[in-house]
Amino acid sequence: MTTDPTLAELVDKATATRTGPAYGHDALITCDRLVRVFSTDGVEVQALQGLDLLVRKGELMALVGASGSGKSTLMNILAGLDTPTAGAARVADHDLMAMTARDRLHYRRKVVGFIWQQTSRNLLPYLTAAQNVALPLQLAGGRRRSRARAERALELMELLQVADCRDRRPHEMSGGQQQRVAIAVALACDPAVLLADEPTGELDSHTAQQIFAAFRTANEELGTTIVIVTHDRAVATEVRRTVAIRDGRTSTEVLRRSEVDETTGHETLVAREYAMLDRAGRLQLPAEYTRALAMRDRVALDLEDDHITVWPDDSGHS
Repeated sequence: MTTDPTLAELVDKATATRTGPAYGHDALITCDRLVRVFSTDGVEVQALQGLDLLVRKGELMALVGASGSGKSTLMNILAGLDTPTAGAARVADHDLMAMTARDRLHYRRKVVGFIWQQTSRNLLPYLTAAQNVALPLQLAGGRRRSRARAERALELMELLQVADCRDRRPHEMSGGQQQRVAIAVALACDPAVLLADEPTGELDSHTAQQIFAAFRTANEELGTTIVIVTHDRAVATEVRRTVAIRDGRTSTEVLRRSEVDETTGHETLVAREYAMLDRAGRLQLPAEYTRALAMRDRVALDLEDDHITVWPDDSGHS
């Protein structure tokens, strides 16, 4: 026989929740109610509207969303290229709200690697591939000698299967080769996180698959945490976790896992979509669901023993 909790027990539980571990304390990337407001000609635009996101160490994940959803704004914040208006953001124990200009420079050089969509933007045109990869090591300083930098560059290019491009300049390489060299450049200083903004946007589908194979190699062989922004949901199926951003907040998440058929022994990849519940208890239902049931303005809720049902408004009021 069970009894309802007393008021004192409810207060104790609430207090324990408030004094428990901080949100995202064990995550490599934590975005907590992140807000970014841009002001142009006196008009304010909220690119991020209280976004929550956790990324664990060692993950390879994708962020998807329509143009204007806020995904590139989020990437610029995580890369140290922009600063949030409000909320909290931490990457590898670095508080992105509190960094000085010097902290930010160190952060961009050693903590995160970044890959742009434009292949020409990732590499210096007058340097060879090997020189491009060695350059971040030289800029980062430290005790690594010229020979050690060259060995590190070659090691990364061999890992990403572009060692044959070591003496070529960017214009002598294909777009796919340039992007794989760019990944090597971003990995040169062994960053905690690798960020890529539409890295296959200028490539055909076959070459895009090669680029994602390079990301998987970096993730599996080096243990690098990788976050990829893309507008292409088909491309996003290359990773085990895909988070969708809509109207400046995380809306849905697709998790993929392998399942083995006990009878045949065949392995299949099973995907399941989840709606994201933010810290204020807000839920973004997928647009196709709400359209199908003509849901607008408000919905009816029923609490069951083990789930919540969501119904179209049945109040009769418009």
